[in-house]
Amino acid sequence: MNRRATVLLPTVGGLLVGGAAVAVELVADDGSFGHQVVPGGVWIYAVVGAALAVLTGALAATGRGRLALGCSVFAVSALTAALLRAHLHWSLTAPPTGSTAGLLAEIWVVKVTTLIPQLFVSFALVLYPDGRLPGGRWRRISVASVAYSVCSGIPQILGPGTLDPVPVVGTDPGNSVFEGRHVLVAPVVGAPLEWWMPVIALFAIVVALPLQLYVPFLRWCASTGAEREQLYWVLWAVVAVGLCALADTIIREGTLDAWLITLGTALFALAMAAGLLGTRVSGEAMLTHTVVYGGLWVLVLALDLAFLSVLTFALGDSLAQQDVILAVLFCSAVIYAPVRAALWRVVRRVLLGQRENPYDVVAGLAAGLEQADEGRDQLQAVARAVGRAFGVSYVAVEVERSGGSRTTATVGTPPQDVRRLPIAYRGRVVGRLVLPARGLRTRLNRRDEALLSDLIRQAAVAARTTQLADALQDNRERLVLTREEERRRLRRDLHDGLGPSLGGAVFQLDAARLAVDRDPEAAVRQLQATETHLLGVMDDVRRLVSDLRPPALDSLGLVAALRQQGELVAGLDVRVVAAPLGHLPAAVEVAAYRIAGEALTNVARHAQARRCTIRLAVEDGALLVEVADDGTGIAADREAGVGLLSLRERADELGGRVEITCPPTGGTVVRAWLPTSVVTPQPEELLA
Repeated sequence: MNRRATVLLPTVGGLLVGGAAVAVELVADDGSFGHQVVPGGVWIYAVVGAALAVLTGALAATGRGRLALGCSVFAVSALTAALLRAHLHWSLTAPPTGSTAGLLAEIWVVKVTTLIPQLFVSFALVLYPDGRLPGGRWRRISVASVAYSVCSGIPQILGPGTLDPVPVVGTDPGNSVFEGRHVLVAPVVGAPLEWWMPVIALFAIVVALPLQLYVPFLRWCASTGAEREQLYWVLWAVVAVGLCALADTIIREGTLDAWLITLGTALFALAMAAGLLGTRVSGEAMLTHTVVYGGLWVLVLALDLAFLSVLTFALGDSLAQQDVILAVLFCSAVIYAPVRAALWRVVRRVLLGQRENPYDVVAGLAAGLEQADEGRDQLQAVARAVGRAFGVSYVAVEVERSGGSRTTATVGTPPQDVRRLPIAYRGRVVGRLVLPARGLRTRLNRRDEALLSDLIRQAAVAARTTQLADALQDNRERLVLTREEERRRLRRDLHDGLGPSLGGAVFQLDAARLAVDRDPEAAVRQLQATETHLLGVMDDVRRLVSDLRPPALDSLGLVAALRQQGELVAGLDVRVVAAPLGHLPAAVEVAAYRIAGEALTNVARHAQARRCTIRLAVEDGALLVEVADDGTGIAADREAGVGLLSLRERADELGGRVEITCPPTGGTVVRAWLPTSVVTPQPEELLA
């Protein structure tokens, strides 16, 4: 049997039996004698029985067979109580005239099956979720508290009185069933059972139950992972029942009534089943939302009742009822409603931060980004804005840099558990937002998630700006280093190569001058050697100049230089098509020449093409360099090589871009757009 069937089988059975009991109750007479003998709603026990049946299935499905068997006892007892109550309400329409032995036995069974499910919470709290008692001294405390809870129900089982779980058991002279019967007498000082039974029950509620409630908290403190999530559901049930009891006390000035205890039992069972089976909703999220919104609701309810009580007392009996109602409505609308709304906002801001005012949060972040400097200061502004918005104690914004390094701005001290949310800019992850993984303020609803998305979009812009600022600084540093390295190379070439060569030429000319009168032929030979030497020096000068800028660009121009370069590629028909280009910056000409040359090299080496076309045009303020061939194209799974990366780097240096595509008709098309508005450096900048 699979897991779903294991859960569904007892669940469906519990619902069917509970539904049958409720159906019988619906057809019973509300004024029947059975309602007097066994008061209380049948539906309450049907709900408890169904909830316990669900927990039984969950325990069985998760491999806790012995616990499932024990839970089934509570489920069967609750469903039996519902069925027998419904049967008595339906069948006992009038006081019996004959023997009442069978009726008393059925009433006693109802009493027993009613009290047994109420002991479920005591057992479940100390055994959930693994079925083992806590260790150390709390094992003995747990056993003692559960034993006391069980013993506190025995007098109610033995006493022939009301069936309410808040025990006031005594004689009922007006009831013919119990007429002439007296309650049991306690063995201490002859005190009647009806006197000390409430004391026993009160002690169980005030002392034993809090000890049992403390056990899941101890387990939660020492737990991790899945067990911690399961215990979150139990703590949620504790908080939910406590808030319901507090609200019941505020509204009705009552204590733990039968319906509250019974439905609390059902809530505990369903919460434990949810923890065992796992749900899409986190138990931690349920707990935090219940604490915040439930606690605020109870607080506002108490304030409402206190305000109405004070106002009613102040008005007294001097006014008519209609005037009192009008006065209450007027004071509530003019005085109390604004105070209550302001108090609600203050409490929520203290508990949850500024998330209730998303516009203020986004506007504050925009103002902070405007005032902050580029780079880390902007990231710091984002971290502060997120911290204020959600009231969390730690926020970090991480931005990836080139070379694997990372820029981080933090606010607060990092906790033990964190979660990282990606920051994306135009579909590309540029960083991460780090928040605490646990805590009241880290739980986000849909509105909070929408606000966080808005903040992340702002953070993405700041992160991208930081990346660009870092890249600009890196490029500046690289440019300075490259410039100085180039200067060092030129100095070395001039000092070690060209300088000695020119010096040698001077010495040769001087030797020729001295020999011209004495030995003209030797002087001629010396001049010829000097000429050869100077030709070599000229070659060195051309090499130095060629390294600085391709000489073909100055002598031929960009279009003719590309034609010349295409003619040097063997076995490839290269055609250059160019529209009027006008005056182009020197950096753009060099980049276009290098990109086209690199693309031609790739075509000759890898494309197996026969024809290649180079097209040059100025479009929308950018020089388009297009190199198209009829070769084999580029495989989709092939990684970009050094040549393709070099194309992109040369375009990126000028703020341009490169696009490489393989059309369906075949071949490869390389397009590069180079802005023609590149600033040309002044001579003093070149000499700086």
